Amino acid sequence: MKEKIAQFGRSVAWQRAKRCALLAAIVATGLLTTCSNSVSRLDQVQALGVLHVATVNRATTYYENADNQTDGFDYLLAEAFAEQLGVTINWLVLPTEQDVLDAVESGTADFAAAGLAIADGLRTRFQTSPPLRSVTPQVIYRRGNRRPRSIDEPGQRIRVLADSAVEARLRNRAADSAAPPTIVPVPETDDEALSFEVGTGTHPLAAVRSDIVAINRRYYPKLAVAYNLGSPMPIAWVFPRQRDASIYNRAIAFIEDYRASTELARIHDRFFGQLGRLDYVGSRKFSRDVERKLARWRPSFEKAAKQTGLDWRLLAAVGYQESHWNPDAKSPTGVRGLMMLTRDTARYLRVKNRRDPEQSIAGGSRYLREQIDRLPAEIPEPDRTWMALAAYNLGLGHLLDARTITEQNGGDPNRWVDVRSNLPLLAQAQWHRQTRHGYARGHEAVTYVGNIRTYFDVLAWVTDGETDALPRSEPAVPPPELPPPVNDEEDNPLDIDSPIF
Repeated sequence: MKEKIAQFGRSVAWQRAKRCALLAAIVATGLLTTCSNSVSRLDQVQALGVLHVATVNRATTYYENADNQTDGFDYLLAEAFAEQLGVTINWLVLPTEQDVLDAVESGTADFAAAGLAIADGLRTRFQTSPPLRSVTPQVIYRRGNRRPRSIDEPGQRIRVLADSAVEARLRNRAADSAAPPTIVPVPETDDEALSFEVGTGTHPLAAVRSDIVAINRRYYPKLAVAYNLGSPMPIAWVFPRQRDASIYNRAIAFIEDYRASTELARIHDRFFGQLGRLDYVGSRKFSRDVERKLARWRPSFEKAAKQTGLDWRLLAAVGYQESHWNPDAKSPTGVRGLMMLTRDTARYLRVKNRRDPEQSIAGGSRYLREQIDRLPAEIPEPDRTWMALAAYNLGLGHLLDARTITEQNGGDPNRWVDVRSNLPLLAQAQWHRQTRHGYARGHEAVTYVGNIRTYFDVLAWVTDGETDALPRSEPAVPPPELPPPVNDEEDNPLDIDSPIF
């Protein structure tokens, strides 16, 4: 396990020697001299321009997105911290969490930005940042199998990532159980692999983190939570426990400032805001509809995408949210067609027949493009696209009203995470009376956008990284690179086996 760290240590040894020589020269010239001639680790990092950060490759932390660009919650936060320091990051992407901790403890890495859950024992060895988010340890099973309701039910055999915070929590809970489970620590793996094994029936139970479960349940609908293992655990950066706390102190200040400015909430929303929206029934239906319906309409979505400069999968996600790709769909209010256009909107878009699927897709796509283009120029992507989707749902005027309310409440009207929290106020008289366009069901727009983001993520996954036009601040989380599932009657958990992919 520690060979990887040893390799990094050897590769860094020569650089350390050069750093020492450079620092000696810098101190000799007086550029970093203090009254005691001491040089902090932060001084060294800023003098050399490089910060060494350890991480792991996974969807919640650090990964390569569909555009072959590095992305991830911890990646973006750490890069912002490095930018504030005026340095670049040398990312040490290690196989396991234990390797990451070894790198920090040995001094190979300045700190770890690896989505680490903080157990009590970890704090005795390391310093930790303020919480960045939280996760709940959960025992998962496969729907159709017997579901244990608590850790006290006898006969459970639970696999868990070895030496992880989840294993520590599992053992702690098992110690108090009248019928403790058999705990199987699995080294050299991760929670995504354990979730995959349970979702495909290879193993009956595993203890994993809730964020990994939420991501994988969209792709493996039979994956389900049996029970929680206690309260949520904080996710934080990890620093060496030593006298020189200069980088640690700057990181704490950075995180607190980021939280106060709502930037932390915005980045959190980009990666986790849409999770948990597609339940078992919905995901099974969506997977069937992808298999049975999408091949028929995909050429029309792709044609509309070329005409509008949008991602065809985004357009397909809108169409699914509107009508479940039913060209004959009709609402009680007379909205109809695959993209559910009103009569007035169809007339405005010069759509002669709303029931014609190609006309409907082309018209709805132009309408979404128009909403994107009409928004104020200062709104960045992907917030711009999410607000445009809300405007598509409830009208641009209501979306602009929500931005005004957001600003009145001290939020940032250019950030979707802030506007989203204020959209439901459009249904409350004390708020919509102050607006130009009045009452609107803003809470429905919140659900509408969240669902489309989920459908888009799944479509991006099943099309396996095709190039897309959506600005990639909102990532499509890639599936884990794992061995094929077991060959049983349902070896494809999403029921997708289509020639269009």
